[in-house]
Amino acid sequence: MNKEINSKIAIIILVVFAALLIVWMLYEYQITSFLSPSVSQILSKPFIKKLTPTPSKIEFKKFSQEEEFKNYLDEASKATSSRGLSFLNQPRYAEGMKALEAPSAAPAGLGAGEAQPERFSETNVRVASVDEPDIAKTNGQEIYFSPESAAFKCFLPEGCPQGGGKTKIIKAFPIENLSLKKDIEKSGDLFLYKNILVIFSSEKIYGYDVSGETPKESWSIDLEQNAQIVGSRLAQDKMYLIVRSGLNLDHPCPIKPLSVKGSPLEIKCADIYHPTVVLPTEVAYTALTINPLTGETEKTVSFTGSTDSSLIYMSKNNLYVAYSYTENLLKFFLSFLEEKAQDLVPSSMINKLKKLDSYDISMNAKMTELQIIFENHLSSLNDDERLKFENELNNRLTDYYKAHKRDLEKTTLVKLDLGSLEIKALGNIPGQPLNQFSLDEYKDNLRVATTVGERMWIGFWGGTQESANDVYVLDKDLKTIGSLQDLGLEERIYSARFIEDKGYLVTFRQTDPFFVLDLATPKSPGLEGQLKIPGYSSYLHPITKDKILGIGKEGDQIKISLFDVTDPKKPQEKAKYTLNEYWSDILNTHHAFLLDSKHTIFFLPGERGGYIFSYQNDKLELKKAVSDISASRALYINDYLYLLGDNKLKVLNEINWEKIKELEF
Repeated sequence: MNKEINSKIAIIILVVFAALLIVWMLYEYQITSFLSPSVSQILSKPFIKKLTPTPSKIEFKKFSQEEEFKNYLDEASKATSSRGLSFLNQPRYAEGMKALEAPSAAPAGLGAGEAQPERFSETNVRVASVDEPDIAKTNGQEIYFSPESAAFKCFLPEGCPQGGGKTKIIKAFPIENLSLKKDIEKSGDLFLYKNILVIFSSEKIYGYDVSGETPKESWSIDLEQNAQIVGSRLAQDKMYLIVRSGLNLDHPCPIKPLSVKGSPLEIKCADIYHPTVVLPTEVAYTALTINPLTGETEKTVSFTGSTDSSLIYMSKNNLYVAYSYTENLLKFFLSFLEEKAQDLVPSSMINKLKKLDSYDISMNAKMTELQIIFENHLSSLNDDERLKFENELNNRLTDYYKAHKRDLEKTTLVKLDLGSLEIKALGNIPGQPLNQFSLDEYKDNLRVATTVGERMWIGFWGGTQESANDVYVLDKDLKTIGSLQDLGLEERIYSARFIEDKGYLVTFRQTDPFFVLDLATPKSPGLEGQLKIPGYSSYLHPITKDKILGIGKEGDQIKISLFDVTDPKKPQEKAKYTLNEYWSDILNTHHAFLLDSKHTIFFLPGERGGYIFSYQNDKLELKKAVSDISASRALYINDYLYLLGDNKLKVLNEINWEKIKELEF
């Protein structure tokens, strides 16, 4: 008898276990289509389903027709929101912070009159041989300069200044022939390719033939009203352009990001890629290769994405587009309430939120309703109850967010082959990269530095957050194979630099931790050493293999640091110099920095003047300060340093730092 009872109990246990296993498999693989609505609803409830991270392996596929595109956009609008869980406070977001050299040669004497210079500088770029647009370019004989003030004003609502901004063509070499050659009645960032000067104005891209005495417009590209340039590069005799286009929810395709010589470029629905999982989607990105000589588009590829925050990084073989977004906040909050706060809120409130989650409305609308539901609950509490509720809920939510923040803040990475411009891989990581220096391709792996917990605010009534900084290593298929997390807790990344198997990271809130990372083993990156000093560095530049220059701020002044990383475990601030300047354009763009290793000097602009520093013998010495020019850029031709201001150019002899020439325009 006992044996029969034991056998029945064993059978019951096995049946229950098998049933639970089946239920788990149905949930895990989302096989719920044939189940009754009630069972399907149970399987989708937060007490079974916690916040599910975006799969690390996602792919792209093309839309078959416009209706499929519209349905995808509709689902995406329900799933995500840019708003934080801050009902009585405005959400806070992270504040954005934003030298390739010719070979050295013997000095050229004053007035030598060579037909060709022996050396000249190029734009300080992220990757050698991959050029980036900037307001100043030179071919060693002419300088092409679009003064920053005029170029910037063209992007303001009131448009370009009266008469429009101008690009200056300056005869710069030989030095005795220094003169203003011509003006082009357009301004903006520039590319110089052979005899073609490319100008990125506010709404158009122009190609000018500058081979003769008078520049002539060769081609132009018009941007559509809802299109914006994310970035561009020039390499391998091609210009690469990334354009972001806003989408019409009722009629999302075809998209027409630009027109070439008056002929619209039309991307059909069947040529637009989208992720195989629903991700935030408000825009379409189009990558193009353009012949800089003719302005003709050669190859294009388009894919959906988010407009929240995007950047591009280009290696010698691949082009990466990164865009960041926030996952489903309502599901996050529901999971929190059911796991950590059921004793604080009535079950009726949780049921209302579950019902709200099922509504066929946008996530922003759901977040507005969530706020109303919470305000109604607060109004039902007396002062004592409310005081306790606020403190308990805030503390629990803060702890919950610390444990789950990487499930909320994500960045999608798209990898494009430079030759074919085909999508090679799609990846997804937590957090948000700062800029293109946060990404680096090395030996077929991609290293990415991100900040998590700074873009949005999770809390109530003065609640706090804990940000963290991570480094992820992804393989050639953009699958994460290694990570290093929780660097600089409660801080955010201000600068990053990767050099072969080492990484350098600066985070900041009160002090400046300078981190040295060991990336020799991609699957297990590690922290080798760190140095805590006042202030921060927002730009890092390698001077030598073991010396890193940092430019940033300490208090209200510009700070320059020379870091010695000879011993990675014990990095040192070898030298430091504080400038009586509040701002330098290097804090905004690395293009403002110039290094001349032949003379062991570097240039940085300030608001009060231009500064030339020596870094010889591991010391920082101010060699020359020029006060009567608001220099935004500097470049060298032979041994002459040209300082470029809005209405003036000055030439210094790098041998003795005497002024040689001056030109007003």
